[in-house]
Amino acid sequence: MPKGGVNAPVPVAAEATPAVDPRLIVRQEGVKGYLGEFRRRITSGELGSLPVVLALIVIWAVFGSLNSSFLSAQNLSNLSQQIVGTGMIAIGVVFVLLLGEIDLSVGSVSGLCAAIFAVLNVTHGVNQWVALLSALVGGAVVGLIQGVFFAKVGVPAFVVTLAGNLGWNGLMLQILGANGTVNLSGKDIVSRLYSTIYSEQAAAYGVALIGVLLFLGASVLDARRRQAAGVPSRPVLDIALRTAAIAVIAFLAAYTLNQYKGLPLALLIFLVFIVVLDFVLRRTTYGRQVFALGGNIEGARRAGINVSWIRISVFTICSTMAAVGGLFLAAQIQSASQTSGGGNLLMNAIAAGVIGGTSLFGGRGSTWSALLGALVIGSIQSGMNIQGLSNAIQFMITGAVLLAAVVVDSLARRTQRAAGRA
Repeated sequence: MPKGGVNAPVPVAAEATPAVDPRLIVRQEGVKGYLGEFRRRITSGELGSLPVVLALIVIWAVFGSLNSSFLSAQNLSNLSQQIVGTGMIAIGVVFVLLLGEIDLSVGSVSGLCAAIFAVLNVTHGVNQWVALLSALVGGAVVGLIQGVFFAKVGVPAFVVTLAGNLGWNGLMLQILGANGTVNLSGKDIVSRLYSTIYSEQAAAYGVALIGVLLFLGASVLDARRRQAAGVPSRPVLDIALRTAAIAVIAFLAAYTLNQYKGLPLALLIFLVFIVVLDFVLRRTTYGRQVFALGGNIEGARRAGINVSWIRISVFTICSTMAAVGGLFLAAQIQSASQTSGGGNLLMNAIAAGVIGGTSLFGGRGSTWSALLGALVIGSIQSGMNIQGLSNAIQFMITGAVLLAAVVVDSLARRTQRAAGRA
């Protein structure tokens, strides 16, 4: 009975205030909310690509101050072309890292697929398109085999791909034969894809404009979709500021490329792969399942996700991208040889994904990590080559940068757990 008698008014509970996801504050308060969201992300350990962007700025500033030719249009244009092979492999590595796994065979797979193309096209005179398709299918089959051993048989990915690193390298040597080196003609499709440069200034500026318009269109479409669903969306001012920032970067890059020769086709293909596969990861059910599996495998399994299928498909994508990267690397040196896929290629591809911001612990990353990480590694190598430093110094500094990236990732995860975000 209510205190004060039968007729005493019953207290009415205060109207509940709907909880708001703190991640949506930026979409509610415009620029002020964006700044508050930025501070919250920093204090909670959600650093995103900020560390690698700052690192890239520092690297460019240091090497630019040591030698003005580093920031010349010629060097930057060459750099954008030279990172494509490693960057393509790194895109596939990102997919595996999102699962919290590793693929140690990508270097050997890239060399194997380059050898398949070169031997079929040059040695046996097979049509270049058939040879290209055979190389890509070969990469996919390798990933499928390794994925089945990992997902179905239960062999750890580390062991499967380590064995693959040895086995696929041996198969490459067998395919190349006693000569050990097959030189590309320079007129084949792979060589043309790498060496073609669009000298018309309209090409680079046109691609920049298309990229900005696509970003703007996707942002507006996402905002309208959220408004229709009754959830907070980004305000117009926020979308405008983001689009302006993207436009500055895109047109500055286009201007730099046009100051030398123009837009390299290889760079354009690289960007297309990044955008398409980023869409797959961010905007499709398959991509969300990849992130879910990397974040919590048991939770993903209980949610009905086909864990084996996701694992097999991810390793297939990784090896296919290794094949693509291997073909571009072969075109860069105009040959497939016994050293293809060797050296520090494996470490550079893995380092590019990690340095670019993809977590080694799984569940967090982006295909853009491959671009950022490849730029960092390529910039270090280019700057040191200009300074005349030895490979030994390059290896040590690249290793230090990789270690720093992993340390930042580990500290960020610890901060996220303390803030209840992990």
